[in-house]
Amino acid sequence: MYREGPAGVAGAVLWSSSAPAQPRPVRVLPDGCLDLLWSSRAGLLVAGPDRTAYLNQSAPAEDWVGLRLPPGVGPAVFGIPAVELRDRRVPLADLWGARATRALADRAADAAVSRPAGSPPGGAAAAGLGTPGADGVGAVLVAEAVRRLRACGGPDPLGRRVSAALAAGATVAETAARVGLDARSLLRHSRHLYGYGPKTLARILRMRRALALARSGVSLAEVATRAGYADQAHLTREVRALAGVAPTALLTD
Repeated sequence: MYREGPAGVAGAVLWSSSAPAQPRPVRVLPDGCLDLLWSSRAGLLVAGPDRTAYLNQSAPAEDWVGLRLPPGVGPAVFGIPAVELRDRRVPLADLWGARATRALADRAADAAVSRPAGSPPGGAAAAGLGTPGADGVGAVLVAEAVRRLRACGGPDPLGRRVSAALAAGATVAETAARVGLDARSLLRHSRHLYGYGPKTLARILRMRRALALARSGVSLAEVATRAGYADQAHLTREVRALAGVAPTALLTD
């Protein structure tokens, strides 16, 4: 079972999932985001930005709560360039140290049992994750992200500007001009903010835009035209390269 909703901070999304007794691998598509994760089995983890789909294999009955930070926000929360986390899942302690991570893990563990009485509204509660435990863990993750964003002065505004332009279909050259950077500077900033260059981010965001159109009922031929692919065959090749399967497989999953 999977649920998600707005986290109420920096455009982030809070999500939760519970694996069945016999879980199957779950295909997680690249999105340019970094996630702060809590697992009932593995504890606190960080998921870096993926270049291709990641197959996640949960343990039986494993519960997950995640705070998905939109493109460009993760480095401000974790205090590390996104490129250093690219295609990786790492223990949070590797980034924040054992002491800080243990304190956060203890708060999450307490919240997992039951959402603390008198906890503030918003955050996980607004997302409606389905159980008091998931709501409580989500609130803990959101509160920590808010605290760290305030301490560093917030995310780099360039992250939202670049990702918004690329998500809307602007070319890399058009995006660089809009934000006032040359190609080399845009590449350097993009690797820090997203984990990869603007061309890769543009491909990923275009794929996600295309899949959203297809899931709304638009034919794949029309999706290819509207999302900026040369034709449907080009769409299929790009989705297969990034997701590992053809778009039809994703739409019927």
